[in-house]
Amino acid sequence: MNKAFIDQAVCVAFLLLLATGLRVSAEAPDAVVAGDGSGDYTIIQAAIYGAPYRASGPPWVIQVKPGRYEERVYVQRERGHLRLVGDDPATTILTGGLHAKMEGPDGEAIGTFRTPTLQIDGDGFEVENLTIENSAGPVGQALALRTDGDRLVFRNCRLLGWQDTVFLNRGRVYFERCTIEGHVDFIFGGAVAWFEDCGIHCRGGGYVTAASTPREQPYGFVFHNCRLTAAPDAKVYLGRPWRPYAMTAFVDCELGDAVRPEGWHIWAVRDPSTIRYSERGNAGPGADTDTREPWAREESPPLSIEKVFGGADPWRPVVTREPKVGP
Repeated sequence: MNKAFIDQAVCVAFLLLLATGLRVSAEAPDAVVAGDGSGDYTIIQAAIYGAPYRASGPPWVIQVKPGRYEERVYVQRERGHLRLVGDDPATTILTGGLHAKMEGPDGEAIGTFRTPTLQIDGDGFEVENLTIENSAGPVGQALALRTDGDRLVFRNCRLLGWQDTVFLNRGRVYFERCTIEGHVDFIFGGAVAWFEDCGIHCRGGGYVTAASTPREQPYGFVFHNCRLTAAPDAKVYLGRPWRPYAMTAFVDCELGDAVRPEGWHIWAVRDPSTIRYSERGNAGPGADTDTREPWAREESPPLSIEKVFGGADPWRPVVTREPKVGP
């Protein structure tokens, strides 16, 4: 058969796969997790421990087959540069149920920061197509995710909880096409984070964010092209400052009618001039800034990923802008 004809046929087949939305993977996973025993590991934590130690280079890819994985997963600092890839967030679920009031081995409550279902200390860690859940329910602080690493990426993921769902403690974190659900302070911490094309869903009245941005850090949480929805009759604040100098911005977002007219809450901060809250270019019934708190401001000049993740060690994650995850 003519070689040119074969090459053309291969090219057409490839384009057809792309047109139908199917993923075309150029690399086989380095390890496979399957709860039914058909992979290299049956639990995610074992696959993390089985990954090599390295500080840079191409990521070690761990495929997670569909299933419900009930475990607490910890990514050590030296185990960065991994990519955890699920099949679909609707069918591939990492879940735990620890909460702050549970009794530990010493007989004392374990506290907020020992509850995450997934905790990441390693740099360069990426997660795709996975649900990360804390199923404890409305019982107080219960983390689905805690991040302390730098240059972390979450794509097409669902992060589910109630109070304190996502704790972004340090480093730079990029979320794209993710759904994040919670009730009170469910996105909080001192990290620099950019949320692109994400669905933010409030499961009840409360506060979406509680940033604790350090004074010397110019950026905190930036929501761009996101959608904020809420349970029926819920009324929410966009944020309250966990510490002075908290920075949060909503830019080009769709804000539902659950957003309170004042928009933001001062919490225990005595000097509101330290709080760095802003909005720009938002739409929807919750986007009217005429009745916002007077210390909140319009973001100017416009923010960008390059600006927010720049600095002495600039980082620009890949922005794919594929279709969003449903709420």
